[in-house]
Amino acid sequence: MFNPPNSQNSGSYVDLLKRITQRVQQEKVDDQILAIMQQIFENELDKENLVLSRPERVRLFRQVTKAVFTDMLEKLNDIK
Repeated sequence: MFNPPNSQNSGSYVDLLKRITQRVQQEKVDDQILAIMQQIFENELDKENLVLSRPERVRLFRQVTKAVFTDMLEKLNDIK
């Protein structure tokens, strides 16, 4: 893992972090991830022949998304 350098060079670490973050945001990675999750979610509901109201669908999708992101964060925390 890339550790921030000492305080003398911290600007370069912060700049690198900013550039990479901006690049990921420009590519709209978050939108792509959500679109993939939405498609899988809809496919699974179709397979199950489930009919949910709009509020139920939104609530279930949010819960699924939260569970997936929580799992991802735990995996990130385990990276050494």
